[in-house]
Amino acid sequence: MQWLLAVSFGEIFLKGRNRNTFYKTATNNIKRNIKDIGYEDMYSESSKLYIKADRKDFDRLTEEIKKVFGIVYISEVVKCEKTLEDISKTSKEMIKYYEKEKELTFKVESKRTDKSFSLTSPELNAKIGGDILKEYNDLKVDIHNPDFTVFIDVKSSAYIYIKRTRGLGGLPLGSSGEGLLLLSGGIDSPVAGFMMAKRGMNINAIHFHSYPFTSKRAHQKAMDLAKILSKYTGKMTVYSINLAEIYKAISKNCPRRETTILSRRFMMRIASKISEKYEYQALITGESLGQVASQTIESMSVINESSEYPILRPLIAMDKKDIIEISEKIGSYEKAIEPYDDCCSIFAPDSPVTKPKLKYIEKSEENLDIESLEDEAINNMEIIEIA
Repeated sequence: MQWLLAVSFGEIFLKGRNRNTFYKTATNNIKRNIKDIGYEDMYSESSKLYIKADRKDFDRLTEEIKKVFGIVYISEVVKCEKTLEDISKTSKEMIKYYEKEKELTFKVESKRTDKSFSLTSPELNAKIGGDILKEYNDLKVDIHNPDFTVFIDVKSSAYIYIKRTRGLGGLPLGSSGEGLLLLSGGIDSPVAGFMMAKRGMNINAIHFHSYPFTSKRAHQKAMDLAKILSKYTGKMTVYSINLAEIYKAISKNCPRRETTILSRRFMMRIASKISEKYEYQALITGESLGQVASQTIESMSVINESSEYPILRPLIAMDKKDIIEISEKIGSYEKAIEPYDDCCSIFAPDSPVTKPKLKYIEKSEENLDIESLEDEAINNMEIIEIA
């Protein structure tokens, strides 16, 4: 029996005008994710990608392939000759691998891409279903709610499978523009990047730190989170910006209670300038309404005024526990909770303003040489490529 992994893509691959581009992007991301595991061959046939590899690696390969957006499911399939005899024999043999209990119900579901095949799909379903019943008298047919399904794809060869693992779904990367993620060292921002990538947005990131007030380990933690996120987003550029001089200027010239709002407005303006230079179309943050002082509706309204680009907040209505569940799912949670402070927490005032007024914030900003501070931060930034 020749075992393969089959990758099934969403409808946008089948009908989208950029089908070839999407397919190529998804395939490249699959190759990138599984390169350390290895495989023998990879080819496509009738909207599915087939991967030949050592079967003992299938579970590991599946886990990595699942991280690519636009995939509906991954299947362990057996390829056989396109004859009734071989299809019947293979279908009956495959049940041995998956039958764990007695008195199970099943159905056969076939798709005949090769219309020259002698039987129609309903005829093939009935034929193979009958052969299975003769072989296993403890099985019963249930076409509405079966315990398992024997899937048969008739193409240049026949592909038969039972086990299917759901993919992430979503849209292929690149189908929804370019976004710049404000990546901190916390739980929320990697989840925000993941959710926007799932909607097809290419993700790059900007990270703000304040070394030497924050440690190099805190900076490395953020880069590690970017690496974890890149398993889903593909290659990523991270723009690392030091805000130490900006924080010192705010501390010296502005009310301490406004530090968080003022620094967030600096972040948005700097991110907007980076977006203009590198042609990103939106900013992405991990903000959730009411979670902290800078995430009240009044605070976010004032922060919005500092950005020339739309600010996407995919977590805005989510509870923290729901965000944590996604963080655990994508593998970023354990890294995110490592105890290294980021610049926001280091300089956070004891009693931050929660309902700022734009006119007062702008009045405080008159005490700062905003253009010079931002240009200095950008000129000294570090650009890090996450492969």
